[in-house]
This record gives sequence, C-alpha cells and structure tokens, in this order.
Amino acid sequence: MKSPVERVHNMKFAGVYPHYVTKAERKGKTKEEVDEIIFWLTGYNAQALEMILNNETTFADFFNNAPELNANAHKITGVICGDRIENIEDDIFKKVRYLDKLIDELAKGRSMDKILRK
Repeated sequence: MKSPVERVHNMKFAGVYPHYVTKAERKGKTKEEVDEIIFWLTGYNAQALEMILNNETTFADFFNNAPELNANAHKITGVICGDRIENIEDDIFKKVRYLDKLIDELAKGRSMDKILRK
C-alpha cells in the first residue's frame, strides 16, 4: 500500500490541473491566472505546460524537471489540507502543497501580487 506522499508523487499532473482551473473559475478567476501561478512557481512556459498536459507527467516529474523553482517559493507558508507547509519534509510533496496553497489563495480572491509574493 502506497503512502499518501507516494500517491502524490505518482499522480498525473494532467489529472489534477482541471481541478485547479475549475476551483479558480468557480470563484470568478481564470485558467490564465492558474497558468500564471504555475509559470511563476516552476519556470515553465505555455508550450511546456501544454506538453506536460498532453503527456502522462507525474507530479514528481513535473517538479523534478521544472526549469526553476521560484526563489520566493519558501515564502509560501500556512496550512493546506491539514499540512503545515513549512514542516513538510518531502521535497516534491512540499512543492505540490505550494501549488495547492497558491491556487487556494487565488480562489479566495487574494491579489496576484500577493499570491506571487511580490
């Protein structure tokens, strides 16, 4: 039986991405804003994201192959899904929670400047 961390590592990014978009759109936000958050956090661009969504890219591969994790990612703190982000030891799981937290902030109406830690 896989641990929750292992399950997250092996989840397909393309399987979760539509949920990020739906969560944002339910709150009047856009797919473009979700993409902007992903690009900011990972260094990917639209073309790379399209390839990731068309492939069977796992979260582990998504983050391990990211061009560059944003230097301000460490400023993403708080609790998401019951996990205090600062206390997560597994690198990939922490990065997934960073992304979850940013999407939550978008859905809650926080300004993009604050979400992107400007």
